[in-house]
Amino acid sequence: MKRLLALLAGGLGLGALLRRRRELPVRSPSPADDLRERLAAAKGLAGEREAYESGETPIDEASDVDGRRADAHARARQAIEDLGENEY
Repeated sequence: MKRLLALLAGGLGLGALLRRRRELPVRSPSPADDLRERLAAAKGLAGEREAYESGETPIDEASDVDGRRADAHARARQAIEDLGENEY
């Protein structure tokens, strides 16, 4: 009798598990990947819209990496010199 009850309980549990798995919605591979894709698309559209409205050329076309790097280094050197002058 105990075996019959155990078998019956196991069968009911298995049936409930299978029913629940069928009812669950199918998820996308990764919600984080979907969010990254939407964010990248939104950033691209916002950047293009701002560049179009302001009449600027896109950053890729107007990039002078060496010039910007030299400017950043010059500003950093100046900041270091200013800090050295202000010592007590």
